Amino acid sequence: MSISMDTINLLSRRRSVPPAFLAGPGPSEAELETMLTIASRVPDHGKLQPWRFIIYAGEARLKASRIVEEAFLAANPGADEGARKKEATRFSQAPLVVGVISTAAPHVKIPLWEQELSAAAVCQNLVIAAAALGYGASWLTGWYAYDAGVGASLGVKPGEKVAGFVHIGRPTETMPDRPRPSLRDIVSHFA
Repeated sequence: MSISMDTINLLSRRRSVPPAFLAGPGPSEAELETMLTIASRVPDHGKLQPWRFIIYAGEARLKASRIVEEAFLAANPGADEGARKKEATRFSQAPLVVGVISTAAPHVKIPLWEQELSAAAVCQNLVIAAAALGYGASWLTGWYAYDAGVGASLGVKPGEKVAGFVHIGRPTETMPDRPRPSLRDIVSHFA
């Protein structure tokens, strides 16, 4: 296998771009298909494919945002205007949101944890694929990812979990890097 410095450079400079800094146009159908194909190429013990995608694009983003806002307001009727606006735009800031849904289930040989890790790897591959195609992306969850009622309204089936909502668009600003851990703080050698 050959060395790919382009890949190393991409991975070393990749940054999350918050949805407020993602604009259109979003990916074309062909670009989205490429992203999802790459996202699906992850370690998957047992070839179970314990994940699936839900695409929130166009008007569906506004509908999803309304679902989140209504659930938030039902639980927080006294919320201030800033909080209301934040919840009302959860899916509508970026031109595309991809829900990565973990379909992990008990299996005779494959631990649930491994299946869930596979779904997390899907999210990471999707973020990297978006960056490789020149887009910005942000892998988020939020309270609504863990709310069963909201999840059901967003297309999550019983027994499934949201691994992440990946927001994708064109970055409107260059994101500064954040502090990264020192390897000496996180690496140990077994002896």
